[in-house]
Amino acid sequence: MADKHGPTIKDDDTYEALLEQGASKGKAARIANAQANDGMKPSKKGGKAPPYEEWTVGDLYGRAKELDIEGRSGMNKDELIEALRSS
Repeated sequence: MADKHGPTIKDDDTYEALLEQGASKGKAARIANAQANDGMKPSKKGGKAPPYEEWTVGDLYGRAKELDIEGRSGMNKDELIEALRSS
């Protein structure tokens, strides 16, 4: 396995392919590292949580806080959803 991006990226080829597709560096790193881990199956995850539109503002704020999204305290529900989706 190539080590072009340092020890924090476990699958350089997947990482680079995701960057070329427009993924952020963080998202590409998370997916590449999950795919490199035999115990994880990232392609089989997801779809279990309800869409953000069904979340309460408090839940959206909590998730934004987990992701350290700046300016979250002044955001309304639509703005929180947009910030979460673009993070």
